Formats: sequence, structure tokens, C-alpha cells
Amino acid sequence: MAEPSLAVRRKSRPGSVSKRSRAPVQPSAVCSPVARKRLSSGGEGPPAETPCSNESEEDMFGDHDSFYGNDSLLAEVDDIEKKYLQDKNKNIKVAGEIIIGNQSGIHQKKQDNFSNSENTVVLKADKEDAFQMNENDTVDSNQELTESILDDLPSSQLLYFEKMRELSSGSRISPVSERRNKCVNFSLDEIRSPSFCPDTEHRNRPTDFSSESKCDLFKTETLKDHLKSAMTGNAKAQTLQVSKTKQLKEAVLSEEICVARKTIESSSVDIGPFYGLPSKVKDLFRQFRGIEMLYEWQHDCLMLESLQQRKNLIYSLPTSGGKTLVAEIIILQELLCRQKDVLMILPYVAIVQEKVRGLSSFGIELGFLVEEYAGSKGRFPPIKRRIKKSLYIATIEKGHALVNSLIETERIDDLGLVVVDELHMLGEGSRGATLEITLAKILYTSKNTQIIGMSATLNNVGDLQKFLQAEYYTNNFRPVELKEYVKIRDSIYAVDSKTENGFTFSRLLNFKYSSNLEKADPDHIIALVTEVIPKYSCLIFCPTKKNCENVASMLCKYLKKEFRAHREKEKQDLIKNLENIGNGSVCPILKQTVPFGIAYHHSGLTNDERKSIEEAYSTGVLCLLACTATLAAGVNLPARRVILRAPYVANDFLKKNQYKQMIGRAGRAGIDSAGESILIVQEKDKHLVQDLVNSPLENCYSSLLLELTKGMQSLLLSLVGLKIAVTHEEVNNFMCSTLLGIQQQLLSKEKSLSEIIKDGLENLIEKGLLKGRICEKDHNSECTLTITPLGKATYKGSIDLAYCNLLYRELKKGLEGLILESNLHLLYLATPYDMTSNCSPDWMIYLKQNVDSAVVNRLYLSFVLYTLLKETNIWSVSEKFNMSRGYVQNLLNSAASFASCVLRFSEELEEFWVYKALLTELTKKLTYCVKTELIPLMEVAGVLEVRAKQLYDAGYKTLAHLANANPETLVKVIEHLSRSQAKQIVSSAKMLLSEKAEALQEEVEELLKVPTDIPGTC
Repeated sequence: MAEPSLAVRRKSRPGSVSKRSRAPVQPSAVCSPVARKRLSSGGEGPPAETPCSNESEEDMFGDHDSFYGNDSLLAEVDDIEKKYLQDKNKNIKVAGEIIIGNQSGIHQKKQDNFSNSENTVVLKADKEDAFQMNENDTVDSNQELTESILDDLPSSQLLYFEKMRELSSGSRISPVSERRNKCVNFSLDEIRSPSFCPDTEHRNRPTDFSSESKCDLFKTETLKDHLKSAMTGNAKAQTLQVSKTKQLKEAVLSEEICVARKTIESSSVDIGPFYGLPSKVKDLFRQFRGIEMLYEWQHDCLMLESLQQRKNLIYSLPTSGGKTLVAEIIILQELLCRQKDVLMILPYVAIVQEKVRGLSSFGIELGFLVEEYAGSKGRFPPIKRRIKKSLYIATIEKGHALVNSLIETERIDDLGLVVVDELHMLGEGSRGATLEITLAKILYTSKNTQIIGMSATLNNVGDLQKFLQAEYYTNNFRPVELKEYVKIRDSIYAVDSKTENGFTFSRLLNFKYSSNLEKADPDHIIALVTEVIPKYSCLIFCPTKKNCENVASMLCKYLKKEFRAHREKEKQDLIKNLENIGNGSVCPILKQTVPFGIAYHHSGLTNDERKSIEEAYSTGVLCLLACTATLAAGVNLPARRVILRAPYVANDFLKKNQYKQMIGRAGRAGIDSAGESILIVQEKDKHLVQDLVNSPLENCYSSLLLELTKGMQSLLLSLVGLKIAVTHEEVNNFMCSTLLGIQQQLLSKEKSLSEIIKDGLENLIEKGLLKGRICEKDHNSECTLTITPLGKATYKGSIDLAYCNLLYRELKKGLEGLILESNLHLLYLATPYDMTSNCSPDWMIYLKQNVDSAVVNRLYLSFVLYTLLKETNIWSVSEKFNMSRGYVQNLLNSAASFASCVLRFSEELEEFWVYKALLTELTKKLTYCVKTELIPLMEVAGVLEVRAKQLYDAGYKTLAHLANANPETLVKVIEHLSRSQAKQIVSSAKMLLSEKAEALQEEVEELLKVPTDIPGTC
């Protein structure tokens, strides 16, 4: 708008009617303004209209109804005038002594047919030109009418006002224009208290016109012409009907982002409304998370000078301390203020999917994309966005592949921030090695990418600081106090590091055990759990999956029947849901335990079962879970009391890191005043447990040497392939910056790091993955290493070097006689090699033959996958092959991921072109393993098979249906769907739809982009 004094008020309407269908134009000899009757907002059917025009050009407003459902602009002006002029006793004194004649004359025929407008604008003249009305004027009687008309002022009139100002600024100003200008130049107060301009009131004239009346008619006609011209131009400009409130909010948000960006770039102490972010972000955290204010440590951490200077940072706090919120605020700063992409690395697929669902709502509101990189999902390289920035949420393996693709396409500097959760995983086997490789490459190739690492269990922070070149922040804050206990026989001891043996007697168990119950429950688990359930929640960590099921089953046998009455209907609904998941089948143990509010939780569950049980526990329908240690590092499921069934994970004694993660689940912020952990100890383990609870956390050591093919050799191959380091000396320089390089004196005592590197490079050359010669000093180009096509396919496909040659031979052999009658041959090629060692074929089903056991096992697993794709029912397939349904689920997930790796492997080798189309489709089938029509719904984060079936049956059959769904309607039509889940599904669908639309738009823009190197051009 041209001037700030122009204020627009718009009432919210329950509904608006857009363009209606055209009615056939009836010829008419005489056209007069028609006060069209309109339907109310709830009416149906087309309005009755008689449009007419004697102009050569069609009137574009003649057959459209208004949004407001009121009369056309000039018709309403006529009506208002008549109400003023019909009173014969009214005496109006006008500047210039204009006298109004007889009011009962014939109305002048109008020459133009005007459009209906959303509002009628009433203007007020300056005091000296205004009408002087006596006390008998009908202004009071019409005040309510004019106020209602002025409640809405459409943006379609703004162009008219600007046009009138332009006219008034001309060098030749007529008295008519002068008076009109006085009407147009109004303030906000004048809009709120309108009166009338003299030039708008002279509409009705007697048959015998005087010169003055003709002049006045000319004035009115001119006003109409300008108004119609303005409205026509504005309509052609396709002005969006956007709420002024929304426009104002967007303007404020945009301004705050600009201010925050300038603030961060200048490293100023003044960090803006919300840590350098728009105030809307604070509102969103309140709306989506219920967070009213930050903890003191969170504020201190965000205000660290190292963060203001964009230095790398490691921070460590106990579990449930609120670490993730700090990371999310830093992520939003990077996306919104610095306009850079962000990579967030999380340890497990389930946590990635949970975070994608949680942050999609923020992405929709703040205008960035959330992309999932887990399992078989993710684009390599990612689409380069021109406008919106992307938040990549990835598992460790997918994060590594993503970084490789960004380095290869020279886009690594687009990555402004990398956030790593559970940083202590650097020391955990092959996954730790992959994480170390990823971070080392980022540090070496991009000086502008900031790295943030967080963990609850870190000890040798000095080594990690050197590796990541990072500052360190730590705090012992916990929102809920944690009380640690151990139980020996029937005595409870508090963990107290100040005492000599580390324990202080607390109390005796107060529970009467019969002799039979003592035999069934020698560890007094029933006594411990009945102190908290069903009012509060409880987790029991067990050493094995079988132990989880046994504990859950035992508890139900001896608990009182009163436990069944707690939220009985909701528990029955959960059992029905589990039956739907199993197509009529439900685990007999769950069927027995769920009525008591108890369930087990381990990898033997299907994805759908696990999600249903987690949701039921989170909402309090289930009050106790017997689970394995994986839950401690998985999704956030806190409890009032955590019980450790034994100080073992499988057959291995518990590590301090594992112990801390398990007990960290005790205490729910905002719900409990304290959390309790109880470790059940046998006499034989008493001294080991004393050492456990009082010892420091384990150190974090590099896994590159322990994991040879997935660690050191994989790193060397990708360094040469990405041209990060192509000589022995360059590789040495790179390796010195890794965690292994910092810890080399501790880890490689037999050989120096240089010797280990040399051995690794020679091994890669022998395997045919690299070619060249290794020199101690790079004095000539002959010592430069290059990657072979097989080597490139291996690192780009993320194939384990132990299997790359075997995979190549099998794909090559497949070209000689690929059987496409069914998916079986392709499934064999896509079956993961590392799953065969865990397979024990039941040869009562398939006859054993004298062939290599690895080949036989892989073929057997191919049969499982083949049957699974045909039946799409994990329950029936697991029963048919006598396997646990959890193992079948894991096989399916692994096969989908491996198929995507084989696909990328094949894409790099021209001879395997045929596999590209075949494996693309197979990967999608393995990823979702459902009927084709459900796949679009299951692409949405958080929608699994049962939910997809429910949505499809309810009429939500496409991604667009879900993205435009009303969460309240979803809650009503979909069983067992909470309001928060419905909102997350809709947000995730909107985000996915936005991603796909953005990708297509980027492709269109790329196609239409004019090349800069066209021959013959300058």
C-alpha cells in the first residue's frame, strides 16, 4: 500500500463464495442498475441475475457475485443516497450553494454495468467541503448500515485509491477533482467514523436537467469510470484474497528473520527476540511441545560465546536433561537466519522417523523442508533447493552416504550445520567407525560447517574435543531427581559413593510372599512393581528377549484381578488393534498380559506392534513394559520407576554407559517429582555391581582398526574415490585428523599409523578397487592413486568391502540368465549377506542339498522374502517358516536397505544397466511390503500398514488427501487415533507433498534455465 495512513479492516467470514457459473446474457434495450439478490453464505444454487451492457467490450464484472454477498458498489451507493434524499424536509447546505431539485424525478439510466464488490466504501470530505446536516438528517438512522458496510474493506479497492491520488496530483485540477481528492485523502479515524462526500450523493436527477445537474452527473459518471477502471485492473492482476492479519504476521516474521540473520552474521550480543530467531518460534514450541520457558542451563548453553562465534561444540548432560531442545534451536538458527542446510544424525531408524514427525510441523510453519534419510529412503545427491533450505534427518549410515554425495558434487559448503546425537557411539563397532569417517570428512573438506555433538555418557572428552576441534559444555542438571538403589535379597540399598562399599541401607520390602510365589518370583519383582503400578509407570530391563516375555507372563499370573479394571475398555481396544495388525492373530502372551496393563517390548515385535505398544504406554493404557536394553537408546519412554532385572545384557556384564542410559529413563519431567532405579543383584555379583555403580564412564575409542572392511579400508577407498586424498602422503595427513590419529599411540602399538595405511591401500589395490602405486613421498604423478569402476560402485553403494567382489560376480552371472518370471531371482540378489549367519533353515520345509551353506541360507531367506511379498503378512510368513515375526521384520528392513545399496552399486557400472529399473521397483516393494494402493500413504512418516489401511478405507487414498485433511475429522473417523497423532500425520503429509512439489519445481527451473555456454554467444 502506498501510504501508511490507509488502514484496512476485514471481518472474518464463515465462508466465502468464489466465482459462480455464468448465466446466459439476456439482450435488453434499456439497461438499468440491478440490485441483485444474493444467497446467504449457507444457501445453494446460482444467484438470480440479469446482467446487461451496451458496451462493445464485455464487462468482466457483470456476471460475478460478490464475496460478501451484498449489493454491487454503485447500487449500494444509490440506495444510501435515496435514503438521504427521500426525506422532503431535509435541507443540505453545500459549499458553492448547490441546490438539490425535486427528489421524485426519474432515475438516470446507467450506461455501465458494474461488478459486485465485497464492500461499499464511504468517504469523508474535509470539513470546509462537507455537507452541513441539520438535526433531522437521517444520518443516525443509517449509521448502523454504514458501519456494517465499512467493517470489510477489500484489497480490490486499494488500486482505486491510488488512482485517485494520482489524478489529484496532476497540474490541472478541476473543482470536481479537488473535491474528490478531499474525499479520498482520509485517515484511519475517518474510516471508522464515515460521512459522505458531496460528489457521491447526486445520483437521482429530474428529467429536466440544469447545467449544474448535468455537471454533477458528469462528476458521478467520472467517479464510476475511475472506480470501474481500478477494479478491472486489480482483478486482472489476480490479487490474492489474503487476510490482512495473516499478511501482517508474515511481514513481522520476515522482518524478524532478517534482523536475526543480521544479528548472527555480526556476532552481536543482542540476539533478537528468541535467541536470534523470530518470536513465532517460541510460540511454536509452546504450541507443539508445551514448552513455556527454557531451563537455566539451556539458556546458558545457547548464550555461549563459542556458539555465537560458530565454533564446534560438544555438550553433555544426564538423560532427560533437555539436550535435544538446545540442538533444535541451533538447527532453526541455521535454517532460518543463516539460510544453510542442516544434517541431523540419529542412531536408529525409529528415532529418525519420530524426529521427522516432530519437526515437520515446524517446517510447515517456518518454510523449510524436512527430509528423511533412513532405511531405503533418501536421494543421493539431495536435490539442490534454490529457495527453501533442507533439514536432513538421517541414520549414521545414510548420513555418511549423504556427506559423500555432497562432497562429490562440491556442495559440502551448503551444509551449514551437522548435529550428532549420542556422540558416544563413536566407540561402538562398525557404526562408530562410520560415524567417525563421516565427521572426519566434514572437518577436512569444509571449514564453514559447524558440528554439534551431544551425549549423556561421555568420559574422555579431551580426545573428542581434539578430534572435532570443539569447545565443551557440561552440566549435571536433571529436571527430575534420580534416586539410585540396588536390591539384594529383600533389602533395598541406596547408592552412595561417599560410603566405603558404595551402598547405604534404605528399607526392607513390605510384601507377603507365599512359598509358591517365592518360587515363582525369587527376585521379588511383584513386590517392586505393585508399589507403583497402575497409578504410575514402570520399566523392567531384562537381559534377553525370552526373559522379557517370561517376566511379563509371570506378573500377570500373580497380580490381583483389580488391575484388570484400570482403563479396561482402552486395553480391549489395544488388543483389537493388535489383532488387526496380525490379520486376526495376536501373540498369546500379549493377549494374556495387556488386560493387566503389561506388555513386553523387544526386537521380536513387528513395526506396527511396537508402535502400538509404545503409544499405549505413552498414554498410560499400559503401565509396565518388560524390555531389552535397546529401548534405553531408542524412543523416549520414561517411567516413574526403572527396574534392572539383572546386571547383564545377554551374557555380558553391564557397562557403565548402558547402566546410565537405562536408569536415565526414570523420572518424567512435568509429571513425577522424582525417579527411582532399582538394580536387582545376586550375592555372587555384589562386588562387580559395587565397581559398576562407583566407576567412571567408559572411554570412547576409535573403531576404525577393529572394523577393518567397514572401517579403515572403507575410509581409504572413499578418500581416493572422492579425491580428498590421492597419494599416500595426503592420506597420512588426513588420518592424523581422525579420532584414530589422535589415539594412535593407544590403539596401534604393533604398527605405526603410516604402516597401517600402507597395508590398507595395498589390500585395496589387490582387490581391484584401487589402482596405482604407493610411494612414501609423492614426487611424481605415478604415485597418484585412482579408483576403479568397481571401487567407485562399492563406496557409492555403501557395500561392505568383504562382499563387494562376491556381489559383482553374482550380478555378472545374473546377466547370463536373469529369471524374470517372478521376483525370486532379484530377491536372492537383494538378500543381505550379513543375515545368513543368523539363519537356521528348517529343511523339513525345503530339502537340503549339498551346496555351500552360505548360498543355501541366502536362498532360504530369499524364499522367505518371496513369500512375504506375495502374502504381505509377517505373521503368516513367520509361522510358515517357523521364524519369529521380529526376525522376519528385521529381514525385510535389511533387504530393503541392501536393495537400495545394490541399486546404487549397479548405477555406477554400465554393464549392470538392466538392474536399475528392476531394483528400483523391488526396493519400493521391500520398503513397504503392502498392496500398491497403500504405498502413497505409507510414504508419510509415522503411517504404518494398519494405519494406512484405516486411512484408505476412510477415503484418504492419496498424499494430497492426507495433506489437506482436517485433524479433527481424522480423529473421528479413524479408530485409536489421538489428536496429536492426527496433527503429526497431517503435518508430515504436508511436508512430503511440499518436498515433492519443490523437487518438480526445481526440475522445471533447471530445464528452462538458459545455458551460459551456448556457442556463438558472448
